[in-house]
Amino acid sequence: MSTATPPVYVETAPTITAVVPLLYRVEEAAEALRLSRSQVYELIRSGALRTVKIGGRRRVPVTACAEYVNTLEVAA
Repeated sequence: MSTATPPVYVETAPTITAVVPLLYRVEEAAEALRLSRSQVYELIRSGALRTVKIGGRRRVPVTACAEYVNTLEVAA
């Protein structure tokens, strides 16, 4: 009479899927740029930081934040 081997259970880490944003809310852009919310609004008003409008909401493309930082590097 042979005995069956018990099943082997291997603990695996859960799969985490991160959603990478393409657009920031103004507050998120301020956090990403390490600026205040009012400074980001001033950059938007002056045209230094591009935004898009979706309905009545203003969003900052992630690429616009990178472009703004690049302009700072060139000016330095």
